[in-house]
Amino acid sequence: ESVLFYLDRSGGLQKLTEDPQHNEAVYRFCISVNPSDVIEVDPVLGDCVLHDPLRATALFQSVCFLAVKTLSLVEKIQTESQVNVILKLTHLPPFPEYMLDLCIFPREYGPMRPVSMEGLVIAMTRVTKYTQGARFLCINDDCPSSTFHHIRVHAPGATESATVRNDFSCMTCNSQLKEDVKFRVLGKQLVELIHVKALDVLNAHQQSKHRYQSVTLFLRELCNSMRIGRLYRVLGIPVHVHQWPNITWSVEANSVRLWEPEPHKVSVSFQELLKATASSPWRFPAIVAHYFGLDMAPPGLYNTLKLCLLLSLVQTRADAKDTFHYLDLLVVTTDTLILDLMAYSLGLACRGVRHQASGEMFASLSRDEHGAGTANIHAGSALLATGGICMLGDLGFYKKDRLDSIQSLEGRTMSMFIPGKKYGEDADQQLSFPIQCSFWALTDSSQRSGRADCGVLGIAEMGPVPIQLADAFGLVIQCRDTVGEQTLLAQTVHTLQQAVQPGKPLYPSCWGFSSQDYQELLAHAQSLHVELSPGAEKIIHGYYMASRRVRTQSQGVKMSVASIKLISLAEAHCKLCLRTRVLEEDAVIAVLLCENSVTLKHASALVIPPDAVFPCDLNDVEGLHRRDTTLDELHQNILRFIYT
Repeated sequence: ESVLFYLDRSGGLQKLTEDPQHNEAVYRFCISVNPSDVIEVDPVLGDCVLHDPLRATALFQSVCFLAVKTLSLVEKIQTESQVNVILKLTHLPPFPEYMLDLCIFPREYGPMRPVSMEGLVIAMTRVTKYTQGARFLCINDDCPSSTFHHIRVHAPGATESATVRNDFSCMTCNSQLKEDVKFRVLGKQLVELIHVKALDVLNAHQQSKHRYQSVTLFLRELCNSMRIGRLYRVLGIPVHVHQWPNITWSVEANSVRLWEPEPHKVSVSFQELLKATASSPWRFPAIVAHYFGLDMAPPGLYNTLKLCLLLSLVQTRADAKDTFHYLDLLVVTTDTLILDLMAYSLGLACRGVRHQASGEMFASLSRDEHGAGTANIHAGSALLATGGICMLGDLGFYKKDRLDSIQSLEGRTMSMFIPGKKYGEDADQQLSFPIQCSFWALTDSSQRSGRADCGVLGIAEMGPVPIQLADAFGLVIQCRDTVGEQTLLAQTVHTLQQAVQPGKPLYPSCWGFSSQDYQELLAHAQSLHVELSPGAEKIIHGYYMASRRVRTQSQGVKMSVASIKLISLAEAHCKLCLRTRVLEEDAVIAVLLCENSVTLKHASALVIPPDAVFPCDLNDVEGLHRRDTTLDELHQNILRFIYT
């Protein structure tokens, strides 16, 4: 009675009148169940749903069968076994008893009840043939149970042999049962889920003392609802699957939804800085970059690189329409400190993976170990870094075939060939996966490439990286050798102080921003939705057309749209300023960064200083004022270049 009342109250009875999924043998009804509402209707029934889901499913099955027969909804349903009811839980109570931490071991026998878990998809199979339900006929034609009486439907924890075998006997006459193969219901997919903290191992500077083990999810009605590299919150029932001589601990997924990280607030320190720099649209991000990474380098060193790293961190995201925004960086340098600075920045990303040159970048294949024998697709570094940063490190350690695969990433998709014969399928298959991360790489310019054109004006030495590969990156930054005793002394003092007095603030008179402050600032800025102002759009479009025309006419260089991320840079600078409208000043920074980047590969079109974004020191207010004045002049130069 309580089940009937709940179905009527929640609209479940109305759904029974809709056309169910069926194959004439088994009719499947998916019913959404809100445990809180069920407990209000009947606490005993609510307890049954939460702690004895198989019994609860049987109760709902009986009520649905009676409702279908009473209302004459489906004429071909003759027995209750033809009704396959699947209870989809909307949520679970927010108590520890209903949460499963994927780090907790050992996993022993326990009650088969739903739990909630959160994790990252690191591997998955294709959708394979698997019997969810089957119809059997008695071979004795005189037996009254030779039509729809013998229906077997998969239950959590059961193997396929519990649903389909050739030794079932008729319950009426004890004759052998024969499967009516054309009435099978097929479909299954296996997914490997791991605790999200496992990613800390992939980007950490130090070795972790923890070891992480993945959990196998069985998707049946939820096939193709999950993607490699994404975070999910899963409601499922832990089961022990017996496949002699082994027992496998796995989870039957009940419902799946994307897991979004909690929104962050900007720290008080950055809020105060934002108020103090409100008079200039350029000062806030300049100071944020100036004091970034003080654990690695003194303030003011490599400011342009620091700003670009911050812009890439802010811009790497997927929007509501699942359109992915990214900003790839290639750093040209001879300083080994740069790699440490990039690794430090990687730790601030919402997700960061440090790729090893010998590791798998995209994906690899293995045979599934859970009896299906199909191809199991394992995520490589790029797929694991979905929504974040994949740091490639020094490209000088990569072989030519790996560099070619990086160069082919402009389309942002990767393809994988699966030979059908090897993995138990009738035909070969080609699968494509979107690459949704930003790439950071470094090239050592002291390693001569041997190109004949290295001395040409406007072409920088890129080390072992060919120009075509450099074009695949959205932004190329050259960190020039720091010249002068003052800079060398500052870096030496910084390093010695860190060694002698670890943990002590090195620059107490400066703005104090912790790594946590930066992490919260970047997470908040990343979540902002921005729009282009007409002025910013005019500068971006005008510069792009003017630069393309000048370089094509005078140098014969064709600039691809992928090689110049003007809009992404302008949007990222706007977000870093914690604004939602892209101004002309944001477009100016984008133009200067892009022009400096393109000039490293091709001759200059717009004559600007090598380090145009940070033309002077920012140690005091006077330095900030001089920078504003210089950027105003460059703004006017850009407009004149466009009009000309």
